[in-house]
Parts: sequence; C-alpha cells; structure tokens
Amino acid sequence: MTDTLIVNARLVNEGRVVEGDLRISQGRIAAIGPGLTPGANDQVVDAAGRWLLPGMIDDQVHFREPGLEYKADMASESAAAVAGGLTSFMDMPNTSPPTLGADALEDKYRRAAGRVRANFGFYLGASNDNLEAVRTLDPKTAPGIKVFMGASTGNMLVDDPDTLDAIFREAPTPIITHCEDTPTINALMAEYRERYGDDIPARLHPDIRSREACIKSTRLALELARRHDTRLHVLHISTADELALFERGPLVDDAGRVRKRITAETCVHFLRFARPDYDRLGHQIKCNPAIKDPSDRAALQQAIADDVIDVIATDHAPHTWEEKQEPYVRAPSGLPLVQFALNAALECVHEGHFDIATVVRKFAHAPAQLFDVHERGFLREGYWADLVMVEDAPYTVKRSHVLSRCGWSPFEGTTFRSRIASTWVNGQLAWDGEALTGEPTGQRLEFAR
Repeated sequence: MTDTLIVNARLVNEGRVVEGDLRISQGRIAAIGPGLTPGANDQVVDAAGRWLLPGMIDDQVHFREPGLEYKADMASESAAAVAGGLTSFMDMPNTSPPTLGADALEDKYRRAAGRVRANFGFYLGASNDNLEAVRTLDPKTAPGIKVFMGASTGNMLVDDPDTLDAIFREAPTPIITHCEDTPTINALMAEYRERYGDDIPARLHPDIRSREACIKSTRLALELARRHDTRLHVLHISTADELALFERGPLVDDAGRVRKRITAETCVHFLRFARPDYDRLGHQIKCNPAIKDPSDRAALQQAIADDVIDVIATDHAPHTWEEKQEPYVRAPSGLPLVQFALNAALECVHEGHFDIATVVRKFAHAPAQLFDVHERGFLREGYWADLVMVEDAPYTVKRSHVLSRCGWSPFEGTTFRSRIASTWVNGQLAWDGEALTGEPTGQRLEFAR
C-alpha cells in the first residue's frame, strides 16, 4: 500500500476542531499532527482547509440481501454509503429469510466478504420462537439483537409478553428496538380505510402510525429494560413526546465508558422533513415510524444538541419507484438515505441547530461506543483509516447521482451547503468526490466484548 498524507485539514474529533495533517499507512492512521513531513513515496492530498472527519457509522440500514435484491443488495447500497461518507454499516435482520439464527447470520457475513465497499456488521433478529438463538448468540458476532415491538416484515413481530421478558432478561448484547404498538396502528388503519378506502392520503400516515402508538411501545421497552438492567437502544425516535422518557446528558463518562444503559436514536429524515412535505413527496417519505409534525422535528433537533438523543442514523430502506407509486395501503414504508445522510445532517449545522463536532459525536463516535466497535469511529493513531473529507460548497442532488439500486432519492432537487469530497475505507480511497474508486475494501466489524 502507498502511504497517504492528508495536509491542511480541519480535523473534527472528540469535540474538538484542530488544523493539522494525518498520515495513513497500512490501512491505519499512522500519525496526526501539525507539519507532518511527506515521505519519498507518500501520496500527498491537500485538504485546503476542508473538514476531515472519522467515517460515519450507520447503525441502522436495510440493504435487502438476501431475498429482496431487486430493491437493493449489499454491493449497491454500500457503494451509495461510501459516496455519502458512511464507512461502516449495521444491517437489519428482516430479510428473506430473516436473520434469526447463527447460520443465517454467518451467511450474511459470507455474502458481504469481498463485495462490500464499507465495513459491515449484521444484527440477529428476535421472534416469538427463537429465544434459544438469542440466548446463545456469541456477542462478538453481532452488534446487537433487533426486537420489533411493532408491525414488521415477516416472522419478526415479538408480541408474546413472556418471550419479550425473556429476551430482555437474557440477551448477551445490546437490544435495539423498533417501538410502535401494533393494536393501536391496526385500529387506526381500519378507521381510515373505512373513510378513504385503499387510497388514503399520504399526509395522514402520521395519524395512522400515531404518536400514541410510539409512546405506548417505547414505554414498554423502557419498563422491560429497567426491570432487567438491559442495555437498550431505541431506534428512530420520531416524536417530541418520547424525548421526556430518556436521560439527558453525555453518553460516556470522563474515562470514555458508556454511562447510559438506555439510549435513543433519531434519523436524518426526521431532522429534514415534516408533515407538510407529504403533499410534495407523498409516499417517497412514507416510513415507519412516520415523519410527524414540524414541532417534532424542532424538538428532535434540540434533543441532539441537548444530549437526549445519542445517535443519528438513517434507517436506509430502499424500495423501487414503482412500488412507491402504489395506493397508500400497498405502498411500502422506507426511503433510501445513506448517500445524502451526512449532507442532510450538516444542513442542521448550517442552520445553527448544533455544531459539526456534534454530528461527528452522534454519527461516528456514539455508534462505535454503544456497540463496542473495535478501532473505528474516531481520528486516533492506530485506528483504521475510515475517513471522510467534507467541503463547504453547494451541491444539488440529481436523480442521475443516485447510486442506490432503487434509483431515486427524496432529496432530489435539494441543494445542500456541503458536499462529500473524498471517502477512505481502511486507508483506501473509495470515493473521490465524483465517482467510486478502486475495489471493495470493506471488512467485517469487530466487536470488542
């Protein structure tokens, strides 16, 4: 490998912004500091004052493989991810077949090897009938156990009270939850279908996937976690109401140890869209839980600044354009986000909601800390060189730019004030600001437990 020396960068790491240089050697960060001297064989990259961040770690994606490759696969979506500055991902288990045992988990790792441009980890899913697989999971093989406490795809809705209690009591890794109350949603869906038939207006999606459904299910998850002292991470918080349920304060203590047992996450689409956008974008922004009101968006932005929300993620979930044109009851929920998620988060910085160090903390440091990711998520000497260079320059999203297999983005036509100038994965340039470069270099994530 040729060493790379990045000079004249603004490095953002662990709450600080410093001007300096960074050397990559053998795939890792070899040195950080001012005035590093180029070696005879160094490739020198002049950052010219651009931001240099640790690569983002997305702890919530649906890359659709196996079984739904007509929508997406690990290769296509990891390409979109590195183009967006996301260098590691953790993929959800609701594939076809679902990832409900050790064999299915290892099959996904085999599929990823040699094909994936970003580093990868895969969750084990919980169901009403795989408690033994949950109990015996090797904690070094998965970031966590995913529990759908609301409507989901396939055999993955865990609604048996005894099973839920046992999962929270015996899980050997963090539990991550999708919290929506299914009976509440089903009752509202029946009511709205009676009124509108199959073609319910998209703007009513947040009334069907209601805030009450979110709050009821989140309360149950927190009750179980507190009963069993479980490490719990609640995904995609979408309402202002739920924020009062979570602790305010830093994720880690002064020694860098995770101090919270229960943590909260929101997603970039909840920070950028709100109910008025349904009239413009329709089912493009239909997702579960639903994008809700402008007041919820503002509260979530503030909760990131206040350290109530610990993680920013995407919940990247691509569907084909044709599927999204179906009437409401058949149009699937989910949207493609990895390629423009960092741009979207940085818009919140430009708007003054929080600073760039906060984006790095929520989108890189915190996922690494919560899931015990080994030697990634920070700009530290000796760590893997997963890096993203960001330029503060206007960038307008066009459909032709989209690398996700679905071929569309809800951000089409949006002009962001920052663009992704370069991405390195394991020390190798993966995105040069215009195109993918080189071969896939993604590695299996290691969980230091």
